[in-house]
Amino acid sequence: MNYIGVDLGTSAVKLLLMNGEGEILKIVSREYPVSFPKSGWSEQSPEDWYTQTVDGIKELVNATDDHTIAGISVAGQMHGLVTLDKDDKVIRKAILWNDGRSQKESDYLNEEITRRKLTEYTGNISYAGFTAPKILWMKENEPENFARISKIMLPKDYITYMLTGVCATDPSDASGTLYYDVKNRCWSKEMCDILGITVDQLPQVFESYEKVGEVKADVLKELGIVGTTIVAAGAGDNAGAAVGMGIIGEGAANISLGTSGTFFISSNSFSEDFDNHLHSFAHADGAYHVMGCILSAASCNKWYMEEILKTKDYNGESGQIADENLGQNRVYFLPYLMGERSPINDTNSRAVFYGMSMDTSRAEMIQAVYEGVSFALRDCLEAARSMGIKVTESCVCGGGSKSKIWLKILSNILGIKLMQTENTEGPSFGAAILAAVAAGEYASVDEACKKLIKITESVEPDAELTALYEERYQEYSKIYPALKSTFEFVANRR
Repeated sequence: MNYIGVDLGTSAVKLLLMNGEGEILKIVSREYPVSFPKSGWSEQSPEDWYTQTVDGIKELVNATDDHTIAGISVAGQMHGLVTLDKDDKVIRKAILWNDGRSQKESDYLNEEITRRKLTEYTGNISYAGFTAPKILWMKENEPENFARISKIMLPKDYITYMLTGVCATDPSDASGTLYYDVKNRCWSKEMCDILGITVDQLPQVFESYEKVGEVKADVLKELGIVGTTIVAAGAGDNAGAAVGMGIIGEGAANISLGTSGTFFISSNSFSEDFDNHLHSFAHADGAYHVMGCILSAASCNKWYMEEILKTKDYNGESGQIADENLGQNRVYFLPYLMGERSPINDTNSRAVFYGMSMDTSRAEMIQAVYEGVSFALRDCLEAARSMGIKVTESCVCGGGSKSKIWLKILSNILGIKLMQTENTEGPSFGAAILAAVAAGEYASVDEACKKLIKITESVEPDAELTALYEERYQEYSKIYPALKSTFEFVANRR
């Protein structure tokens, strides 16, 4: 049987066709625009997501011999606010995960409702990128639109709804809304009351590997699929990527170097970060995880290469970084292009190059970008360590993981072994696995991962280089606190 896994990303949707043995038969990708109406704002049209997803599915279906697809599942960008009216029309463009407009509403939730109450209700505190403060922003700034809301869903769930007619979500994605009780895996009535919404406006929650419905007959015809196709609930992109990397069970870890960066640590039981630096979320395997998220990771490299250096020769530019300069760089980079989430939770923060001099080279600037993102991920690791969590090794995925020099830098800054799997597709492969479990190809996510995931490469930290980077990390750690008040000043001046 064949399965389609969909990764609904920020800049594009990536889809793959997988057979029951885990062999990837074809991969396609379709891009769509992101709009930035104001500084710190980020929006997309859900209709664009669906149009490009349908186009990609058609191409995959045409690549099969019999045009049959046993199951489809979507892993997608988290936290985005998608609202539909009573006629199922999109009310406004989706407000995305990296949109910082709702800082005031986020502060209200943390300070007036209080972090303690939020943690009690949901297991987490508020971040401007989460869905709940976006709802409050819409309620305050667009009351006419707010009054029209019939359904509230997350980005990937819009695709599922359009395919099946079932308004559904899963615990891993719902965990990032701040109106989902992660520990008890249900919507929080208390948070719904605070936001002025009802549980009836929210999707039904299925486990990620459960069937939510089947592709509608008219959509099957449009897609060219023969027979019936089940649709699984899917997962948030990070949980989906973790499944695609085999990150399940106690203590397994994955680092994603995508548009954003995440440090994902799987757990068999729910655990709270009482310092509120990390997210305590549900996992797509039916268990839990803690996660640190930095808002800009590989996007920092893309920005510097394409917008500043005006080149797409990533390998040529990174090839200028000399091995003997690793751990010796005098230039630092704070990777806060879109503000920052974990662990500082500061939407006012912005990217900074620090330490340049007249003899600073192009290669040192590029190296600083790689190191800055890696230092920010080290911040997340330190937060996990403060919770008593031990991480000695981690898988790594995402576009940034294709860079050998970046992986070497990251391994030594973190001081842990990094591993890559035979399949590096992450969320789309994880989504295909979830579809296969929902269709009965495998009895569980655990069984599927054990059969389908293989480690092929690894990078070990070097003790001497790790020690050099430890000194650099301690210096890096002083820069943000020193600049914090200036970020606030600039933000208030706008």
